[in-house]
Amino acid sequence: MSQQQLGRSPVRPDPPPPPDDSHQGRFVGWLGGFGCAAAGYAVFQSLVGVLPDAISADAARYAIAAVSGVGTGLAAWLSAALLRARSEAQAPPPAPAPGAPPGGAAAPGPLPALGTAAHTALREELAVVDDPHRGLLTGWPHALDEQTQPVRPTPTGTAYGLHIVLELGVRDGRLSTSDLVDTLWRLRLPDGGWAARSQGSVPRPEVTALVLGALARAGADPARLADEAARCAARFTEDLEPSGLARTHVVTTVLRGLLRAAPDSPAIARLRDGLVDHTITDPLREHRRCWGPSLRAPHPSASRPSPVHTALAVVALDRAARVLGEDSNARAAREDGIRWLLSCPSPGHDTCADLLNAQEQVRRPHPEDSWRQEVLLVRHFTAAWVVRALLTPGAWEIAATEGREEAWHALLGRAVEGVLRQQHDGIWNWEGHDLGRPLWMTYQGLSALRAHAVWMYQPEG
Repeated sequence: MSQQQLGRSPVRPDPPPPPDDSHQGRFVGWLGGFGCAAAGYAVFQSLVGVLPDAISADAARYAIAAVSGVGTGLAAWLSAALLRARSEAQAPPPAPAPGAPPGGAAAPGPLPALGTAAHTALREELAVVDDPHRGLLTGWPHALDEQTQPVRPTPTGTAYGLHIVLELGVRDGRLSTSDLVDTLWRLRLPDGGWAARSQGSVPRPEVTALVLGALARAGADPARLADEAARCAARFTEDLEPSGLARTHVVTTVLRGLLRAAPDSPAIARLRDGLVDHTITDPLREHRRCWGPSLRAPHPSASRPSPVHTALAVVALDRAARVLGEDSNARAAREDGIRWLLSCPSPGHDTCADLLNAQEQVRRPHPEDSWRQEVLLVRHFTAAWVVRALLTPGAWEIAATEGREEAWHALLGRAVEGVLRQQHDGIWNWEGHDLGRPLWMTYQGLSALRAHAVWMYQPEG
């Protein structure tokens, strides 16, 4: 049976290989190297031998022979050059160096490896506890180096862990977002809201807003979120929460949480206006407006300018502007905060005080004993927040229109280096503290690096 009848195309002999020019190329190349002179000399000797004596004197004979020899040598050199060019054009490209990425692409950066390491650490440190009152709890404590056993999930740790999982992308089912969401709802206090484990049974607005933001990002029930957001906003007033309203950290945290969980909340405009109305000016930086730890200090001088609090305010005002728009006063305050950050007096930022981590205390009256105070220690990952502030679209617009691109690039580069330097195996570390591997720091580090990678991405072509 023929090959056509079998439904296959006939087998055709392979075409003959192209002629190998390598020997010819090498020979003529050798001739072109110094053989051109040899060829010319050979022609010269031949002509001297065959030219008749009657032409002229010996000088004439030698002149004719020399001209012919030079012409022959030049022709040989041109032939060698043409064959060399043809041989190089037909040669296969050199093999890439071992380990070099294909297509000449840049080597991969550290972010994929950091994400994988963080995902592995979260899986290994995941706590699953069957609570007799709240049911099955799946999540994390405040930090990954907790000494107290057994380790129990907390609202703060689980909320930041959920943020990390969503930041990395749900890679598989080993870290279930639905289990984390259920746990956060189970950790809700009986009268609504959430609190840190050191704050007891009274809901606090910054913790409630953090949890609501994580739940909203995970796609929790919008109606349930709106109800909890309304409770949080109703409690966050001058009468009920004067200490929180006086702190830049608390106000910006609540503002970011409400923007995620309840963007229609009327409290957003109120908090934004309070943030704008309580800026301070820095005479050391052209009297630019900025923010300090306190929004309502007895005297403006009682609140010092702070890089991390200015970055917190810039990020919060930028997000509020996307939802509500902004008037001229809010825009001017936000832009001045950016200018203040870009006016850092350390041009190289090698030992820049503006990128050092900071901490503060939030003091409130104790909910059960008026003679005591509730003290919450808050630590700030300054470099991560500076990265987020500089990557807002408004920051780049100011740098581009006011000739501050060099300052923007320098500060952003050092801030990114500072973020990357403070991690080990995908988990960020707060050195010198008993809870030195807080989940909030890992989330802020990963989100800052991811935002920087997205901002700097330039597709080829």
